[in-house]
Amino acid sequence: MPEAEKKRYKWRREDYREKTKGLLMVNTGDGKGKTTAALGVLIRAAGRGLKCCMIQFMKSKTDRYGEHESLEKLGIEIHTMGDGFTWDTNDKTQDIKTSEETWTLCVEKMRSEDYELLVFDELVYVLDYKFLDLGMVLDEIRAVRETQPHLHIIATGRNAPPELVEAADLVTEMKEIKHPFHVGIYAQQGIEF
Repeated sequence: MPEAEKKRYKWRREDYREKTKGLLMVNTGDGKGKTTAALGVLIRAAGRGLKCCMIQFMKSKTDRYGEHESLEKLGIEIHTMGDGFTWDTNDKTQDIKTSEETWTLCVEKMRSEDYELLVFDELVYVLDYKFLDLGMVLDEIRAVRETQPHLHIIATGRNAPPELVEAADLVTEMKEIKHPFHVGIYAQQGIEF
């Protein structure tokens, strides 16, 4: 590592992982900003030299979103695995299969011990729709957190189940007060995607 970069990350102790209490964070609610908030934490963590990865459950793997462009420029790993939101696909069997494949990647990343922060974008939707077994997901997260107590995990999506809320260290509920969609203003490039 070049000397200038060493100085930049001077704050980072050799015992970072041993001194860190990893958090399970949930961004939920009917308001806008769940993924956006998670992206902010990703950027902050990467800025501190933490190894980060975002896995998106529902956004279509065939589309490119603004976060892809930004995260890739910052060297943050991102995997978009979905077939589109369930209301777009209308194929529950396919949605379950895609969710299971995406969760397999999440488990692989959690078990790898390579990361300090993992974001599972739209996982809460998948749990709410019962595309994945909540107990299985929570058991895996608990097991990984026991072996990697430094690992931070963020899950996003509406309607967080009470069991997930109970297991989490930090839960933020985004509440919609006013939204431009209700007056005919559709999703804006650079704002929603």
